[in-house]
Amino acid sequence: MESINIVNKYIFRELIFPFLNCLFFLTFVFLMTRIPEIANMVMNYNIHISSILIMITFTLPRFLEFTIPMSVTISILLTIMRMSGENEILALKAAGVSLYKLLPPVMVFCFIGMILTLWMTLFALPWANLSIRLKNIEFAQSGIDMALQERQFNSQIDNLMIYVSHTDIKTHTLKDILIEDRRTKGAVSISAAPSGKLIHNKESMVYTLRLYNGIINHVNFEQDSVDNIQFKNYDITIDLTEMNRAAGKITKDFDEISLIELTRRIRTGIKDKIALNEALMELNEKFSIPFACLSLGLLAFSLGIQSASLKRSSGFSMGMLFFLLYYFLLAAGWSAGKSGAYPPFLGMWMPNIVLGSAGIYLLIRNAKDKPVRMPQFVVNHASALKQRLLRRV
Repeated sequence: MESINIVNKYIFRELIFPFLNCLFFLTFVFLMTRIPEIANMVMNYNIHISSILIMITFTLPRFLEFTIPMSVTISILLTIMRMSGENEILALKAAGVSLYKLLPPVMVFCFIGMILTLWMTLFALPWANLSIRLKNIEFAQSGIDMALQERQFNSQIDNLMIYVSHTDIKTHTLKDILIEDRRTKGAVSISAAPSGKLIHNKESMVYTLRLYNGIINHVNFEQDSVDNIQFKNYDITIDLTEMNRAAGKITKDFDEISLIELTRRIRTGIKDKIALNEALMELNEKFSIPFACLSLGLLAFSLGIQSASLKRSSGFSMGMLFFLLYYFLLAAGWSAGKSGAYPPFLGMWMPNIVLGSAGIYLLIRNAKDKPVRMPQFVVNHASALKQRLLRRV
């Protein structure tokens, strides 16, 4: 019994260093994707560096929600592959230690990763999402230019959604503009124009979006009417003083509220079926993503046992490949659940069910010394993925 405890402590210690390395590397890679946006904010909008650092801090929980399960999976795969490649697993099996007795430290490690991810999804992520939204509103209040990010549906201004394909900061000219205006009660106006200009009244916080040669579709829900209007010039006025008053009265999205408030909204009843499905998926996602540490960790343990002939670099690529498969199944489940094609519970938990079942099957086969050979296309895709990641880095 004492020898088993020593082995379990050894395996657990071996998992920590690869986990920390992977967590730092993957989080750093995700942060690098924000560098162009950060550089644009500093150079074109004169945003102070302290505000940029605050925004990066708010962004970290969204990254850690995925990088923690990824790091758990890759660290287990690398550690077990190394032990298999150096015949440590073979020596333990020859000493009468079954694979099931090697599983407890791996499962404890996965459980710790699950708790960390659960804290991110239940507490850190709603706070971070709401903080990012409020910070964007603060940026927009300092200048409307910040609310007109290119190729994004900008909704920092209450009841006004603006899409612009290109913005010239110096001349304040806009291209390919789409505006959805819900500021009039009971009506929606959708304006589209190939070009426009942003005009600022320097004596006040009033901005004017002047559109050229466009079209307006005005929908009046009270009168059940739709009007189509073509124009040469059309002005949309935006008063940031009203935006300041509305900043403290924003309606929180489902990913910006706590678990208790989300559950309360679902129980009190959401009339819109699509909104109800979205709320249920958000609720299930808060638990299904942390649980991925267990399902993917079990799969990584089983694959590591029978992948002794592969290099450690292939283990990193293989771990990334299986997490991408998990993320693909999660995205497909989200789309199907939101449309009502699948129950929200099934859509969010299907990746864990599929990959966890595969891990259990491979573990049983390995314990009976009946390993399943890794399909060659999986090995080829893992190697190709590794090469692409190396080129990007």
